Amino acid sequence: MRIEYPLILINFKTYLESQGGKALALSKVVEKVGKEYSVCMAVAPQLVDIPLIAQNTGLPVFSQHLDPDMPGAHTGFILPESLKEAGACGALLNHSEHRLRADVVEDSVHRCHSIGLISCVCANTPAVGGALSALAPDMIAVEPPELIGSGISVSKAKPEVVKNSVEMIKAINSKVHVLCGAGVTSGEDVATAIKLGSEGILVASGVVKAKDPEAVLRSFAESSR
Repeated sequence: MRIEYPLILINFKTYLESQGGKALALSKVVEKVGKEYSVCMAVAPQLVDIPLIAQNTGLPVFSQHLDPDMPGAHTGFILPESLKEAGACGALLNHSEHRLRADVVEDSVHRCHSIGLISCVCANTPAVGGALSALAPDMIAVEPPELIGSGISVSKAKPEVVKNSVEMIKAINSKVHVLCGAGVTSGEDVATAIKLGSEGILVASGVVKAKDPEAVLRSFAESSR
């Protein structure tokens, strides 16, 4: 599945508004808006909903997590191979709500690369983002944890975090794409993030919990072009 930038990646988390049939309905709205504006949009649904969305939309679908274990006796773990077969094209790693040790992040990124999955690793500070860029993930999403779900965008509250993250990450690995996350709720937030050097956004409640998700997505799409 081809990813283009700027990218709008919507994390469905475990909200009731984005599971099962509601997840598919929201994904269809995401797909419609993305096509209308010729903007690349992707979704990260709950694991059990990956096949439903992958089979019924043309969206890039990310897993919210994976484990780097090899196939075998590992009960309860999430294999990259299983995710790929289910229809996922990539995975979120090290989200602030699902932190991983650095060695696990490294192994997970390598496992993604080995089977052709896209890796999007989350970082809470510019320094962490810079360190993680040495692992060569496809993307790093910078998200200060205190702003996640706050409705206060990092691009407004802490623009230096976005700017410094882009500079530090690109200085170590220019091939890594940098996304801005945490508190993104408006088209203005998206436009500001891109002006600061971001190549897209990672958003969750700003879309999933919005009264009118389609209107929000349209404002994101308009501002990203």
